[in-house]
This record gives sequence, structure tokens and C-alpha cells, in this order.
Amino acid sequence: MRLIATTKCEPGMILAKALYTETGSVLLAKDVELTGSLLKRIKQLGIDTLYIRDKATEDIIIGDPISDETRRVVLHAIYDSFTTLVRSDKKWKARLSPTHVNSFRQAFEGILQDLKTNKNAINLLTNICTYDHYIYAHSMNVAVYSTALGIQQGLNDKELVELGMGAMLHDIGKMLIPSEILHKEDRLTEEEYEVIKRHTEYGFEMLRAQEGISLLSAHCAFQHHEKIDGTGYPRQLKGEEIHKYARLMAVGDVFDALTTHRVYRKAMLPHEAMEILYGGAGKHFESSFVEGFGKTIAIYPIGITVTLNTGETGVVVDYNRHLSSRPIVRIIKNPDGTDVEELYEIDLSKALTAFIVNCESII
Repeated sequence: MRLIATTKCEPGMILAKALYTETGSVLLAKDVELTGSLLKRIKQLGIDTLYIRDKATEDIIIGDPISDETRRVVLHAIYDSFTTLVRSDKKWKARLSPTHVNSFRQAFEGILQDLKTNKNAINLLTNICTYDHYIYAHSMNVAVYSTALGIQQGLNDKELVELGMGAMLHDIGKMLIPSEILHKEDRLTEEEYEVIKRHTEYGFEMLRAQEGISLLSAHCAFQHHEKIDGTGYPRQLKGEEIHKYARLMAVGDVFDALTTHRVYRKAMLPHEAMEILYGGAGKHFESSFVEGFGKTIAIYPIGITVTLNTGETGVVVDYNRHLSSRPIVRIIKNPDGTDVEELYEIDLSKALTAFIVNCESII
């Protein structure tokens, strides 16, 4: 299967991975033949990329970091709880019910179990979904990224639960931000940005009063926009004044924001987003967490088309765990652009003089 920009897809292509809705239901099943009308609808839904069946890569199997069932349970827990809150007549005094808290904990246990058994680098681009509300997808993704990094950093199960619950709920305060500001497509005014920033305090106040949620989880909501050089918000904390969970979670929070399409900008590819994180290491983010995150996630997603410094064109077909910047590439075209007579693979962790110089745009 190949990962291709929706704008480059053509009628007659076969979908290699199912598409999902924001509640985890199947929107379009695997093996469906794409038609012009289907492609038009997919673009209208804001889906930028698709996995398409391809002869040269038909044997590729992508190991998702979390199972379809876990994704469904997590998205349902987030969607149900957040929408219940925003529809409440007493939203400014609203609290999550014990049922909602329990559903979050059960959902997180699924994430934790899946990630502990997953041996692949984390690649959430495999989970191609349509979302009416960015916060639902973002909450799940940040929980997955943060938990994976927490495991890499050696956190114990109690710490991982506190971190993961905090990550799933870190943006819940945005449900109390006026919709016309939260979903504004144009640039925010200074006054509107100040309103948006209050979501950290709203979320903290909601979560710290909630039975069954750790105060440290609540601090994930409070501190996830703080930066170690003191330029963040809401309290301009520095260094270890920011709790470890929030410092760790900030890496996955920014990475997901950068790699997700928004109405006001296009998404970056993972390797481009990592460059931003590396640039902020030691200033905005803790350097050891950025380094650890780079070893945890897939810098080059499986299925993406790349060009090597040799001029050859290939498709990323596998990761090298803990060395995701050096994947295994299946060569499909010679340097002159002609198809190779026989497909072959180059393991960039062993072929040290070869490296990726370009990725085909999937946006």
C-alpha cells in the first residue's frame, strides 16, 4: 500500500485501509474502489491522505500503534464526555460524571496495553479519520504520544495512568471557550488569543475538583503550554517548576498540532515537525524528552514515497526501532526515473552513505 495525497488520487484506485469517523465507526471500508464522487466527498471531509493499493507494495503490513477497538473506545469516551459537557446548561460549573471518569480510565488502559505490546515506532498517520471537531482526535493522539514517550522514559504504571489521563483530558477546558473563537478560521485578535489561553485554567479547575482524577493529571491541563524558558502560559513557569508530566506531554502536544491539518495551515510531515521540536529543545522543551520522542515515533511513515541521495525513488516499507530516521526503503525507480526491473530494498541503518533527501508531499 502507498500513502498518497487525496489530491493525487484518481477514480479506480482501491482503498487499502479503512477510513473512520470521529466516534471510531467505519466511514469507508478497506478494498472499496474510489469513484469521482467518493473522492470529492473525502476531500470535503478534510481527509488529506489515503492508503491506496499498489502492486509494488501490496505485501506491506502496517502495524497500528493501537487497535481498531481501542481507537473506537477512546474516541467514544472523549466524544461522549466532551459533547455532554458542552451541551450542559451549567457548563461553567459542570463536572465529569463518575461514569465518564471510569470510561476514560478504561479507554486509557486499552492504550497502555496496546502500546506495551507494540514493537513498532508510533505512526498515527495510519489512523486516517474524519473529524468535525479537532479536539477529539488531538486528545487521543496526545494520549498515545505521551504514553509512548512515558514508557520510553521508564515511567511506572501509576505514573503512566496519571500522565495518560491528563493527556486525554488536557484540552477539556476548550469546551468552555466560545465556539466562534475556538473555531475561528481567520487569525485571532490579541483579545481572542487571551480568551483561548484561559482553557488551561478552566481545564485545571474542572479536573482538580473531580473525584477519581489525580491532581497531577489536572496539572497536565494547567501546564501543557508552559515552556522551560518561562515564555509559556498561564504562569510563565520555568524548568522544573513545570511538572514532569506537563513537560513530557508538551512534546507530543506540539508534534500532533504540527502534523495535523488545520483550517489556517497545512500539516507538516513528521520529519518536518521533529525539526521544529529539535529547534525548541532546551528552550521550549526538555531536550531529553525531544530526543526520546524522536526514537519513539516514525519519522518517515510507512507507505510514503521518498527520494534518496543516489537519485533512486522508493517507498518506506519498514521502520528500524529506535532509529526511525533510517527506515527500510523499497526501490521502485532508477535515478533516471525509469521503473526498476526488479524491486529491491535498502536498509538505511546499514547503508550509511545513503539517505533520504526528499519526501513526496502527502498534503
